[in-house]
Amino acid sequence: MKTITINVSEPVYAEFQAASKSAGRPTSELIREAMELYRRERLRPVGDLTGFRPRSAGRVLRPLTAADDLLDEMLERDA
Repeated sequence: MKTITINVSEPVYAEFQAASKSAGRPTSELIREAMELYRRERLRPVGDLTGFRPRSAGRVLRPLTAADDLLDEMLERDA
């Protein structure tokens, strides 16, 4: 484990100290946990689709029909 020095505001540190007392855990442990959560969610986000917001691809040009099904082409079933 690497030892680092960080500067945080007094109110933020006071909140971590209060939370550590109520949880019965060291303040440094809570800060490490918060850093790990930030790393997972912001620095190395997992590429699952639930995290993506839908985007517009524009207006519908025409409704899809049964002949428009591309699944067979994508799976190359006709070969």
